[in-house]
Amino acid sequence: MPFVAVTVVDMSSSALTAERADVTPPARVAPLVARYSGYRYEGLPAGTHRGLPSQYVTVVLSLGKPTRTTQPGRHSDAADFAALAGGMHTRPVLIEHDGDQYGVQLDLTPQGARALLGMPAGELASAVVPLDGLLRTRTGPLVERLAEAPSWPARFAVLDDVLSHDADRPGAPPDELRHAWRLITRSGGRARVADIAAEVGWSRRHLAARFTAEYGLTPKETARVVRFQRSKRLLSRPDRPALAEVAAVCGFYDQAHLAREWNELCGCPPSAWLTGEDLPFIQDGGEDPGGR
Repeated sequence: MPFVAVTVVDMSSSALTAERADVTPPARVAPLVARYSGYRYEGLPAGTHRGLPSQYVTVVLSLGKPTRTTQPGRHSDAADFAALAGGMHTRPVLIEHDGDQYGVQLDLTPQGARALLGMPAGELASAVVPLDGLLRTRTGPLVERLAEAPSWPARFAVLDDVLSHDADRPGAPPDELRHAWRLITRSGGRARVADIAAEVGWSRRHLAARFTAEYGLTPKETARVVRFQRSKRLLSRPDRPALAEVAAVCGFYDQAHLAREWNELCGCPPSAWLTGEDLPFIQDGGEDPGGR
């Protein structure tokens, strides 16, 4: 994936800064982290951003103000995090902001959750927790190093240095689960659960139980999230296709099915998300790494 850093300036009155930098980590770290994403927004209207479901465990290191999150339906108050880890989920996490956001996000693979956090992704299912105490490296000094780095490449180099020490730490899920995961993610969520179970040599019930314990989602839920994530990427493009085309490409029955899945996983249909998303879309030009 190419490195991208974009700055948008509002010429009307005060300056609006919107920076995003995305990069695939080097080969040594890549099995653990699919992507580093740096972001910096200043001067935006205060609002609420939706953290949407994905096939990764999310780690966020705030380099400015803490990240304030709430989880609809979990009867929890808003919580502030200097650094957080969020498990895979099928509902949005709401991120409140006052117009300024600055930090780094890491998309951890299931292997990365085991190697870097010392636990299977399933132990973080649908949860957002403080990162401190999960990483071998203390998060406070890591955040300080990242904040002091002069550029996005320099910040990502800090992550390379820190995470490479854990690259050889035992962390791979069992072979059958890794294969089932690859079948779902590499098929774009189209593989049938019965076919996956037959290929790994397990019953559907046994597969569902082991898979959910490892990843935090059932095979069917994971397939839904993978299809949803792909549709989100297509809709985020400047040359976004029509909704009917997105539905067909991503494996939904039709546009109505796409809208129903978005209502379930995002909390609103895609058209409402496109008009209501309060952070600027900055296209990174690359495909999501998958199948790890």
